[in-house]
Amino acid sequence: MEVEAMGRPTDCETNSGLGMRSWLIVVAGFVINGLMFGTINSYSVIYFELQRVLKESGTIHASYKASLIGSLSVGTTLAFSPVAVILVDKLGHRVTALIGAFFAILGMFSSSYLTECVEALYLTYGVLFGLGVSLAFTPALAILGLHFKENLGIVSGFVNTGSAVFTIAIPPILKSMINDLGLNWALRIASFCMLLIPVVAMALKPPAKREESSFPPEQNKRPLFNLEIWKSKKFIIWAIGAPFSLFGYLVAFVHIVKFASINFPDHDGKILVMCIGLATAFGRVFFGVMSDVKSIEKILLQQISFFAIGLLTILLVYASSWTVMIFIAFGLGFFDGCFMSLVGPIAYDMFAPEDASQAIGFLLGLCSIPLTVGPPVAGMLFDQSQSYNLPFFVAGVPTIVGSLILFAVRCVKH
Repeated sequence: MEVEAMGRPTDCETNSGLGMRSWLIVVAGFVINGLMFGTINSYSVIYFELQRVLKESGTIHASYKASLIGSLSVGTTLAFSPVAVILVDKLGHRVTALIGAFFAILGMFSSSYLTECVEALYLTYGVLFGLGVSLAFTPALAILGLHFKENLGIVSGFVNTGSAVFTIAIPPILKSMINDLGLNWALRIASFCMLLIPVVAMALKPPAKREESSFPPEQNKRPLFNLEIWKSKKFIIWAIGAPFSLFGYLVAFVHIVKFASINFPDHDGKILVMCIGLATAFGRVFFGVMSDVKSIEKILLQQISFFAIGLLTILLVYASSWTVMIFIAFGLGFFDGCFMSLVGPIAYDMFAPEDASQAIGFLLGLCSIPLTVGPPVAGMLFDQSQSYNLPFFVAGVPTIVGSLILFAVRCVKH
């Protein structure tokens, strides 16, 4: 439209940005989040098959190596978040997401030919796919604050619900494909499905009234790295406590199918993944709504969630029945709905919109290290002890401690 070319908001983009483009961005974010993180969250299905293949081939430390692949994909996703927000500043949200889609598809497709070479999978599935997820998802998350000045929590929660919805659907489909076609073709088909990402990524544009200051990139005054955000004591505490909590955060999610196969061999472990996905969908909407209540501190919600996930991870050791396992899976999923859903709203509470995107990127980058290290350490401990008692305990404690560190935020003035 001509008015867009002139850099003025269209009629449908008035009223706090709640126009057609804004809602298309919500749908695009939902799909991107769903396909990308739904696949990552379903890695426990791939892990179970990959570990079996590696053990049959005589690979030493099969559990450690198989879990490291999934951890690398998550770690790389978060590690490149600072790079992603810099690319957003320089190239725009849409171009960055399109580049991410290319790497994600390339990483997944190439992995389908390398399932018997675990070292190659570190690069293709771990790094390339993780890089693609980062470059595609980060702009889809960061752009929400530009379109929604109010109700950002519920909008962010809905977008992040995409991964939960897809996590419900992907595990049984993935498991069926692995059984019928083999792991190679399962990964190949998954890469074909990701061709939807560049299609929906075309919707990722800032409000028209902001485009004149965002493009072309060479006209932007802004620094490559915005170090001003590190002057905020609240952000520093958040950037310490959250990563500390995440050391054991993913351990239960990655290892729960294997744990179920050992302790409850008569039950299907992928049902637990589906329960987690269903509960996460509810949790992300719930915490999104709660975060929009002005009297409730968003960081407090994250604290409660971290503490609960740490406690539930430890309680897995004492699960005496399949019913208890189902309840724990629902609990893990529900509280998992908090962390990513509130990253954006907390950052936009602390900083102006032009600074919040880099705050998101820096925080997720710091979170990459513990998220990458945790599951492989748990896998190594399992290889040595052939029991998940110690791995789950070691995973749960730092998550609880990290939640307590965040109490220090209340000691700092805004």
